[in-house]
Amino acid sequence: MNSPVILLLGVHAHQPVGNFPEVIEDAHLRCYKPFLETLYAYPDFRFAAHFSGWLLDWLRERYPADMDLLAQMVKRGQVELFSSGDTEPVLAAIPHRDRLGQLRTLNQKLQQWTGVQPSGAWLTERVWESAVVPALAETGIKYVTVDDYHFFCTGKSSDELDGYFSTEEDSTRLDLFPISEALRYRLPFSPAHEVIGYLENLADRGQAAAIYFDDIEKFGIWPETYDWVYNRGWLKALIEGVLASPKIRTGTYADFHAQNATRGIVYLPTTSYSEMNEWTLPMPAAGIYSSLLASEKAAGRGDLHRPFVRGGIWRNFLTRYPEANWMHKRMQSLSARLAEIPNPPQELTDDLYRAQANDAYWHGLFGGLYLPHLRRAVWNNIIALEGKLDALTPRPAFITVDLDFDGKNELIAHNAALQLVIRDDGLAAAHELSSYALNHNFGDTLRRYHEHYHDKIAGGASSEHHGEGIASAHDVVGFKHPVTAEDIIPDSLPRALCQDELDEQNLTDYQLADAETLSFARDGITKIYAISASTVTVCWQLTGLTGHRFATTLHLAMPSCDGFLGRYVLADGSIPGGFGQSIQLADASALTLEDGVLGGSIRLQSSIPGEISGRPQQTVSQSEAGFEKIMQSTQIRLSWVIPNDACTLKIDLNIEPQKP
Repeated sequence: MNSPVILLLGVHAHQPVGNFPEVIEDAHLRCYKPFLETLYAYPDFRFAAHFSGWLLDWLRERYPADMDLLAQMVKRGQVELFSSGDTEPVLAAIPHRDRLGQLRTLNQKLQQWTGVQPSGAWLTERVWESAVVPALAETGIKYVTVDDYHFFCTGKSSDELDGYFSTEEDSTRLDLFPISEALRYRLPFSPAHEVIGYLENLADRGQAAAIYFDDIEKFGIWPETYDWVYNRGWLKALIEGVLASPKIRTGTYADFHAQNATRGIVYLPTTSYSEMNEWTLPMPAAGIYSSLLASEKAAGRGDLHRPFVRGGIWRNFLTRYPEANWMHKRMQSLSARLAEIPNPPQELTDDLYRAQANDAYWHGLFGGLYLPHLRRAVWNNIIALEGKLDALTPRPAFITVDLDFDGKNELIAHNAALQLVIRDDGLAAAHELSSYALNHNFGDTLRRYHEHYHDKIAGGASSEHHGEGIASAHDVVGFKHPVTAEDIIPDSLPRALCQDELDEQNLTDYQLADAETLSFARDGITKIYAISASTVTVCWQLTGLTGHRFATTLHLAMPSCDGFLGRYVLADGSIPGGFGQSIQLADASALTLEDGVLGGSIRLQSSIPGEISGRPQQTVSQSEAGFEKIMQSTQIRLSWVIPNDACTLKIDLNIEPQKP
């Protein structure tokens, strides 16, 4: 008779830095709490868990009794806690020095809390690059989990993947456990008895281990899962069925690692889970890739050929989305500045690590980069850190650099209150306007992109699931908001501040005239930026354009978005509407945008009265609840008929914190 198969079950819990407190509370009440309470009642069911350090701190502060259950399970040997980067960065996307710091931070938290030093680590989004091996090993990590797909790409078969393998980088060893995709798609969506039958079949085939490590949020937060997992008893049925089966034993990764030898050496390609490899591709490449996989699956060759049709890698998100790339390169530059300071204050390191949280840098099945509050959390920490670094080690008031490696220089001007970044790309527009008093980047918006999943919209709501169990969020197409074809037309230009038009034609041919004076020119127009205290001034000198209509558009990231705390205020104090509404003003020269979430305002003042309009700019993306429209910025358009052949037009943008 074959030995029982050892179920190595691990769950990963994470909430993005900057997520809404009510969202985290809901996740705890519908998932983390009932999951821990259920497992606590079955001390013989052993498993692994990873809570990102940022989330662990949040939960321990607000729900100490619930989290004490987890600590007790660790101390009685039921649970093995995995480490990772403290704020859940993609380790491959941050400098080596920060990998070490992030890992050590969470290692120390876990050791001080439970008395147990972690041996395993969760890799954020299972992004594998061999460059991360030295940092993991140097911080005491002996093994990590990655997808079985990573191994399939090396030619391994599923039957071989019932243990761990070893790899090395520059002679430094790290062991690798392959997570079973078959189990990932069964738990918790298939009925418990079917999962148990699948595990028992593995035992009958002589498999040593069944390896699972995936998001705990699937056990209560994903659609239908709370009722299915807890009210209808799926989790209890699974636990009791596993414990009752003579063919299944539960275990920890630590014990399995100590009691079993490696299956041998392996070198994995740079990759993530297979869905990520599609998400990271732009259109039309993502569509071609998806169609190829679908045709191979229809021909019965899907599983056979999929490992050799790999798509993109995680870092491609930084090439797909310039907004993510700019955040990333700003974060990297600040990391380098911080590294030059001996024994910096801990709060600076905390700012940096929070700015490295992965969630706002990419976009897949759910919001990520598309969610303004997640990007805002990254920017809050970038700007806070930069202000503190400037106080310790002042930098030049003006520099020219291609920080994001796009072949276009950025002109970066700053004072104690503001930073203005203008890209020399022909638009003469600002794509960052940061306030140090508010820790906010008013240029933090997102253009509309053609996403592969937009092609599903025409088909309407559907679900591909059949039979018992419930559907995975991967398979459901639904709509949180009505979406039309016009809502998903991609932008031809980025969304920036002071993008100019002449007679309703975009001006894209500005040339840099003088970098130090932030001066740009084209036929008939000279455009000059200046910053003084908390005010940005933009001046246009218009020559020979009498009677033509000139306009400039500002895409302003306002934290209230279409919520009730954001509003327009006119010069007479009246309120024409909120940021989620459209406004149209004739012969106006001033408009103030007040934002209660921001705790401040931005006031626009024009030297010549003209037309001012405002409307919300939205994107369409996926969420667990279906397709949704998300407000990215407030689009303010100022328009004038040029009165004479030698016209000087000026606008001031004054940024002020809210008065007490």
